[in-house]
Amino acid sequence: MQKEEELHRYDDIIHLPRHVSAVHPPMPVSDRAAQFAPFAALTGYGDAVRETARLTEEQAELCEEETEALDRALKSILQRGTDSVSVTVTYFAADQKKAGGAYRSYTGTLKKPDTHRGMLVFADGTEVPLSDVLSLEEAKREQPEFAGAVRRKL
Repeated sequence: MQKEEELHRYDDIIHLPRHVSAVHPPMPVSDRAAQFAPFAALTGYGDAVRETARLTEEQAELCEEETEALDRALKSILQRGTDSVSVTVTYFAADQKKAGGAYRSYTGTLKKPDTHRGMLVFADGTEVPLSDVLSLEEAKREQPEFAGAVRRKL
C-alpha cells in the first residue's frame, strides 16, 4: 500500500506547465552540458605523474684515452677540409625539466668548430657543444646507382 502512495505522490503537479523565468533568459544547451562535465580535482597531477615517469640518462664521463681519440677524429676531419664533409656526432642533450638527459645522434655537413665557444657548427646552423660530444665519425656516403648506365670503351 505504501508503494502505491509513493507512485501517486506528485499526481497533482505532474501535468502543470514548466516555470519559465521572466527575468533570467534560458541557459544555452552547451552551457548546461558543461556544468556536468568531469573536472580535474588535482590540476596538473597527471602531468606531474607523466614527468616523473619519464626516464633520463646521466652524462658519461670520457676517460683520457676516449678524449684523445675524439680529438684525433676531429683533427683528421679538419685536415681533409670541411667543405663537404658529412659527419655523424653522438652527443648528450641535457633535459630542460629534470636532472640528466638523453644521447642523440646528428648527421650533417660540418662547417667549422668554434673553439672560442667550444661548439661544433654545422652548415644548417645546428650547434653541438664539444663538451657534450661522445663520438664523432665521418658519415658513410652512399654511392649513387645509375640504372641502365652505359659504359664506354676508351
